[in-house]
Amino acid sequence: MQIHKHDVIIIGAGGAGLMAALYASKGGADVAVVSKLYPTRSHTGTAQGGIGAALGNLDEDKPIYHTYDTVKGGDYLTDQAAAKILAENAVEAVIELEHMGLPFDRTSEKRISQRRFGGHTRNFGEELVRRACHAADRTGHMILQTLYQQCIKNEVNFFDEFQVVDMIVVDGAVAGVVAIELGTGEFHIFHGKASFFASGGWGRCWSVTSNAHSLTGDGAAIALRRGVPLQDMEFFQFHPTGIYRMGILITEGVRGEGGVLINSQGERFMERYAPSAKDLASRDVVSRAIYLETRAGRSIKNRGYVHLDVRPQTVNRYFAEEGRERKDFINGETIERKLPDILDFCRTYLGVDPVLEPMPVQPTAHYAMGGIPTNMDAEVIIDAAGTVMPGAYAAGETACVSVHGANRLGTNSLVDLVVFGRRGGMKAAEYVKGVDWKPLPADAGAEIQAEFERIRNGSGASRPGELRHLMQATMMDNVGVFRTEETLRQGIKDLAELRERFYKDLHIDDKSRVFNTDLMEAWELGCLLDLADVTARTAIERKESRGAHSREDFKKRDDENWLAHSLIYQRGPLSAPEYEAHFDKQVDLSLWEEEVAQGVPEEQQKFRPKERVY
Repeated sequence: MQIHKHDVIIIGAGGAGLMAALYASKGGADVAVVSKLYPTRSHTGTAQGGIGAALGNLDEDKPIYHTYDTVKGGDYLTDQAAAKILAENAVEAVIELEHMGLPFDRTSEKRISQRRFGGHTRNFGEELVRRACHAADRTGHMILQTLYQQCIKNEVNFFDEFQVVDMIVVDGAVAGVVAIELGTGEFHIFHGKASFFASGGWGRCWSVTSNAHSLTGDGAAIALRRGVPLQDMEFFQFHPTGIYRMGILITEGVRGEGGVLINSQGERFMERYAPSAKDLASRDVVSRAIYLETRAGRSIKNRGYVHLDVRPQTVNRYFAEEGRERKDFINGETIERKLPDILDFCRTYLGVDPVLEPMPVQPTAHYAMGGIPTNMDAEVIIDAAGTVMPGAYAAGETACVSVHGANRLGTNSLVDLVVFGRRGGMKAAEYVKGVDWKPLPADAGAEIQAEFERIRNGSGASRPGELRHLMQATMMDNVGVFRTEETLRQGIKDLAELRERFYKDLHIDDKSRVFNTDLMEAWELGCLLDLADVTARTAIERKESRGAHSREDFKKRDDENWLAHSLIYQRGPLSAPEYEAHFDKQVDLSLWEEEVAQGVPEEQQKFRPKERVY
């Protein structure tokens, strides 16, 4: 195999990967970015509504308020020190992006414009606040373009359309990764002192998802197979407003601009579930409300969807009832300017013009709160004590620093990418200066090559497309927005059968090596099946409801028994592994502990776990 040697190997070219690459290169490291996509096609580009930062350009705001909202939105499973770092660093990160050339929308005073998003408040929940900095409704796309330009400027090496398929571990430290060059089918070794996983999520485990076909959890599955536990896998966020049946995301920014959710009876039903925040409650609250409306027979045409209405006449009527200022009122031109991509999606895929008609929406699998566990410098940790795996880093959706807890706050994904991608890039650059190169094993890459040959030469009766469809169906039915012991057991049973067929009865048609998408999608299916399995297994163990994990047989949150992170480990061989879950990684409650130390009366403590009220 051809060997490439670089100080830092970045796996994935989305926002986290590019930010890490930029700062590792600024720190003097020789950096290679290995991506199965061309960088500007990475999934960060689909993020629409904004990046959260307490700039206070339109409303009074402070990072401590952003911290509070992040902790509360995460249903108090958020590590509080991580939330504080996120909120404080967000302001600097947004200003830095602006200085790099990102074209944010502007206020009349030429400041960065900000809009409302679900769960964002000031003065510790007292009032909704405009915190989401935006570039129309294509903010992620602009971040991606801006960071890619900066990486080119800093002479970062890019290996586009190289898919990483394994991690090389030597004496407990990471010595690089193995990748397939998609255009030739050849295996390559990327030998590095540090390997940084920023490979995104795994929404393709579910049939209705906002995630692109490329989000198959490769990085998390690879780490799991090489001895790294995964943290908090039971928490997967369903975004409440995906385009009906397709799952394509309708940004929360639509509701931030005044859009409302309407049921078949014409009711603005969120007033029933979140009397204060209404349509801008956190995503788990809104998703469950849509499902409850459906269960009560109030979905549109009884087909499981509701309407998202941003027509000016509807929005302005509610603005008037709320006593909003006249300057807040909207017209068709305002919608066209602020939400151009959303209008285009609906007109193209639905034949619906949101200026004239309401949009049909339903919850869509959107974001993984769990993933590869890290500390606040993006170093991968391998146990509840926080032991660092030398040379291993992760950031973005594939990682779990637990800044999102049980449910991510809208806009915080983009903040997470730039804040922890930057911290990790700087830490990796510092690390590689002080360590020697680990020698590669003589058989580096041999095991994963054998696995690909098994898939290529399989003579069974099960096709990857069929297995993928069945996996997505059982995940949607049994490990979705609402869960019970019965449905989760069914999900685990179904997944065990599918994994058995994957490992013992697989068949693909294309045996070639050049751009063999049949082969690559089959391997990606193995990643998805493993991640689906650990999601269901940790979900059945957590006997409470918290954030995005909603158990109908354990409806209440149980802080006494379950205020802890889960870790799940692989036991057994690379093929057909089994797993073991633990709930022994304690949640960081440092801000609450500070309040207690300062003698703040219990009723005035902001960061103590307490009931969420919207």
